[in-house]
Amino acid sequence: MKSSSGELELSVPRNRNGEFEPQVVRKYQTNIFGIEDKIISLYGCGMSTRDISENIKELYGFEVSAEVVSNVTNRVLSEMKEWQSRPLKSVYAVVFMDGIVFKIKKDGIMQKITAYGCIGVDLDRQKEVLSMHIGGAESSKYWLSVMNDLKARGIQQVLIFCTDNLKGLNNAIKSCFLESDHQKCIVHQIRNSVKHVSYKDLKEICSDLKAIYTAPTADAGMLNLEAFADKWDKKYEYISRSWLENWEFLSSFWSYPTEIRRLIYTTNPIESFNRCLRKVTKNKPTFPSEDALMKSLYLGIRRLEKKWTTKVRDWGIIYSQLLILFGDKIN
Repeated sequence: MKSSSGELELSVPRNRNGEFEPQVVRKYQTNIFGIEDKIISLYGCGMSTRDISENIKELYGFEVSAEVVSNVTNRVLSEMKEWQSRPLKSVYAVVFMDGIVFKIKKDGIMQKITAYGCIGVDLDRQKEVLSMHIGGAESSKYWLSVMNDLKARGIQQVLIFCTDNLKGLNNAIKSCFLESDHQKCIVHQIRNSVKHVSYKDLKEICSDLKAIYTAPTADAGMLNLEAFADKWDKKYEYISRSWLENWEFLSSFWSYPTEIRRLIYTTNPIESFNRCLRKVTKNKPTFPSEDALMKSLYLGIRRLEKKWTTKVRDWGIIYSQLLILFGDKIN
């Protein structure tokens, strides 16, 4: 018997008909006093199965193979599936969506795979992870399946979606949540714009881009974008073209007061979430399967949500503004 005090030998009483059922230590149970819970907790902190095996031996004086650790952590798979299909609230003020890339070894070949996270802020300013999907190629068809899943689990209305420039996502949002607004992340747009800019031009271009998204109105922002194009198109034509192509979804935040703009102009909440997941998975550069990846992500999410105590800034003001702007939808 493996316990937090070390290994023990137990003699289990038996009767002729095999009807005796031990209560403290069940039949075929091989560990007690929370060893399995400790293994799952260590796995959720980002430790590999080999590291966990070594730590258990050092702490408790008995060996637990990496295979046993893997089997113990498989206990969370059923819990994870229940979490993925749990009912959601009917209305969310803002939903943030983004992806994070991992590596898995499939059929002996190393492959990159993206985990798409979805975080919602409800009308009580509570933040929660709505879903985590392991996805293939970004397309309208894929994102439609994600939107249908959210809708099937109870979401009737999302006031504002805030996302990166994910392919096919806008069409999926329009198909399932026709009345929702869609704001693309300004910070991502800036990063993509300056990715190939020469270092000597970087500071000036960032300053000129800032004049666009800090303009008081959408019309003023468009005028500054036209001025930017006149100045830089000969050298970096792709920048102004990218802003113009995405202008419909980059300019949504100008429709709202300052407090709501501050909340939706960037996907920082989900980027912070992704950084926390990176900490959990950094000791595992590759995963043997999608299930192994999802186990780590789910346990990381479970730990992270316990720490989410900070409320959305200025929520009282934001809620009043949402009631004015979306009163009929919220009701």
